[in-house]
Amino acid sequence: MRVSVPTEELAHRLSGSADVAVWDLVGAAPWSAIDIVVPPYQSDPSLLAVLADVEVRLVQSQSIGFDGVADHLPPGIAFANAAGVHEAPAAEIGLALLLAAQRDLPRYVSQQATGTWGGDVTRGLLGLRVVVLGAGGLAGAFVDRLAPFGAEAVRVGRSARRDARGDVAGPDDLARRLPEADAVVVCLPLDDSTRGLVDASFLGRLSDGALVVNIGRGAVVDTAALLLELEAGRLRAALDVTDPEPLPPSHPLWRMPGVLISPHVGGKVATMTDAVESLLRKQLAALGSGTTPTNLVDLS
Repeated sequence: MRVSVPTEELAHRLSGSADVAVWDLVGAAPWSAIDIVVPPYQSDPSLLAVLADVEVRLVQSQSIGFDGVADHLPPGIAFANAAGVHEAPAAEIGLALLLAAQRDLPRYVSQQATGTWGGDVTRGLLGLRVVVLGAGGLAGAFVDRLAPFGAEAVRVGRSARRDARGDVAGPDDLARRLPEADAVVVCLPLDDSTRGLVDASFLGRLSDGALVVNIGRGAVVDTAALLLELEAGRLRAALDVTDPEPLPPSHPLWRMPGVLISPHVGGKVATMTDAVESLLRKQLAALGSGTTPTNLVDLS
């Protein structure tokens, strides 16, 4: 079994389990046929075009999202995402952003730099009404972590239903819930149905002072529409993902009051490599036994 990975660490971890080569999809492929190709984390999907000249059984992404992959992955190659790897840490950063924004922690960081003592009453999480966009693994991990804080969260999915975590509201219920929300947490992947979903009309339904948290994909939120609300001082934002990304140094989002930004680090935790290694071992076992790999994505 032949596997290409983008880092020496992953190569070392998998040595002995397969023939492993370090390849970042730049330059010549290590072999003409590779069983599993692992692209670099958060790399541009255009890199996948190089696989047109390689016989590949499976591309194993290190990300949950797969926007842009269908435009560049050569036909006939299976693609799997990293569902199960990032949901917990990404939910953590979402909770951290929500809590930091509600308790005005950025202000206190600034005051610490100048030795300033003082603070006002801030918003908390107890009784906070939160609309969570999404009902998948990331949304579930987020509401699990939010639950002990006494907030009231409702997930909104593609259809109204009930699952192990409780009720999921449908899209027809969203317009009614937005004016009642103190915060909206975006946990959605990016596709044609979600791009620009959080637009001017959506944001206009939110009450003054509401917080928009995005831990899904940046382009789910219409950045221009969000900027107008932020400039007016009507809404606040806490973002781990943005559009564009990376966010240029001159972008006005950096300087907006009421905005907290982390640079798409939701999945970047010390245990990520452990989780990716575990997933790759499962995929190797599946291919070796002739069974279907996990996390296959239908790109059609």
